[in-house]
Amino acid sequence: MDYIDYYKILGIDKNAGADDIKKAYRKLARKLHPDLNPNDKEAHKKFQQVNEANEVLSDPEKRKKYDQYGKDWQHAEHFEQQRRSGGRRQQTGAQDFSGFEEHDFSSFFESMFGQGGGRQQAKFRGQDYQAELKLSLEGAMTTHQQVLTVNGKNIRITIPAGVENGQVIKLKGYGAPGVNGGPNGDLYITFNIMPHPVFKRLGNDLYMTANIDLYTALLGGEKTIDTLSGKVKLTVKPETQAGIKIRLKGKGFPVYKKEGEHGDLYITYQVQLPEKLTEKEKALFTELKNLK
Repeated sequence: MDYIDYYKILGIDKNAGADDIKKAYRKLARKLHPDLNPNDKEAHKKFQQVNEANEVLSDPEKRKKYDQYGKDWQHAEHFEQQRRSGGRRQQTGAQDFSGFEEHDFSSFFESMFGQGGGRQQAKFRGQDYQAELKLSLEGAMTTHQQVLTVNGKNIRITIPAGVENGQVIKLKGYGAPGVNGGPNGDLYITFNIMPHPVFKRLGNDLYMTANIDLYTALLGGEKTIDTLSGKVKLTVKPETQAGIKIRLKGKGFPVYKKEGEHGDLYITYQVQLPEKLTEKEKALFTELKNLK
């Protein structure tokens, strides 16, 4: 596996803090989001890389392993075990792993998992599986369990609230079995969030259009709308213009793996003009026009 520079993908320095990582991720995720680039395969690929980089660098433990072992960070525990064993065997003339440099990791892990020299039979890691899972926008709103069938095997998975369209998650060990006692492969699931007739999602924010009648727009009043989390009653200010946008804080999409955090809901008012006016109504509008 080639080395992937997660810092370069997010465009940040190796000394970047957690807030810098979050800020860079949100900026790139919004720019490369599949909803904004529906026919751009390169943007879709970069979006997956950005998600992968964020998943590793935003986790202090994973980031520590990545910084120390590079592309072999997922095998860090095996390396540490082997190095400790090597330290205990130094007095008997066994190989010492304590002086390994970063470029030595690949050959070390090849001998461990791929070549298997000596009397030991080679162990091979199982093949990774790829799967796609379609979800409605409502389905992506809540954490829930779902059964996924992969290669004829039913796998019950927990889907965290807030997954994004095109996001890929890994289930360790759910791929093909290893050979000669080698580790199983992994299962990579790509989420496909179906378009919604009312709401448009960008990151953790939701956008919608709400119709108000002419009289409410001019005189003010109340408007009840349906959100993905229930009904909300809005107060419409007098002389509200068409195209005015309001924000409902915390009424957007749940933030992935951030319990209790939500984006915002943005509502654009669209003024609906009256139709099939009676003669009396026309006369009143004419009178109003003359007053102006």
